[in-house]
Amino acid sequence: MDAFVRDRNDWELWNRWRPGRNRFNRQYIFSLIDFYLESDIWLFGGIYKVVSRSPDSYSHSYRVQLDRASARFVGRLKVHFKHPYRERSVKLENVYERMAVSELLREPYSGERFPGYENINHDFGLLETVFRSNRPDWKAALENVKGVYVIADKRNGRKYVGSAYGDFGIWARWGCYIGTGHGWNDELTKLIREEGIEYARKNFRLSLLEYRPTRTDDRVIIERENYWKEALLSRGPFGYNKN
Repeated sequence: MDAFVRDRNDWELWNRWRPGRNRFNRQYIFSLIDFYLESDIWLFGGIYKVVSRSPDSYSHSYRVQLDRASARFVGRLKVHFKHPYRERSVKLENVYERMAVSELLREPYSGERFPGYENINHDFGLLETVFRSNRPDWKAALENVKGVYVIADKRNGRKYVGSAYGDFGIWARWGCYIGTGHGWNDELTKLIREEGIEYARKNFRLSLLEYRPTRTDDRVIIERENYWKEALLSRGPFGYNKN
């Protein structure tokens, strides 16, 4: 779903991917997106005609074409479906009777709505879709506040505490992380240079610890940042903060 919201071209690549064996061996692909915000809900991703197949495995070797009749429902139709298999692809005739229309959205899904300052605890990949699509509700809320935040590495439990102050609100500061994966912090920069931005997408989660009006003195924000570094032990072996 993150790929779908972030870039439709990325989403099409998901439907062109051939693993070790020829899974998409029929004329059409009925594509569904795991709408992970709700249990057993899937977002309709389109019906694709397989134009050609290449024998190259582990590559985007299928050529597909979106069926025009299905295009107006892409990203809008939500389907209730309890997926009984671990397989990435199954035969439609074996499962379609278990599917039911859940909802038809007015517009294609474009990312999660702003949940409120106290409820920001989101994975990097989801926030990337928010920033790439420049969602106005998130932007309006975050560009007008300073604050302290934490980036947690779900792979090893290490944390980085940072802050946004001066002329930059949370929106601008987090936008830097989204663009680089590391926000130019020394330890995070070293990590992303070694592992690539995919590491951030898979493992980083951002939470807003405190937020204050833009008129708040910067010294207050810096003091609170130091407090949270101590409280979360983000300096030394347990975190990514160097000071």
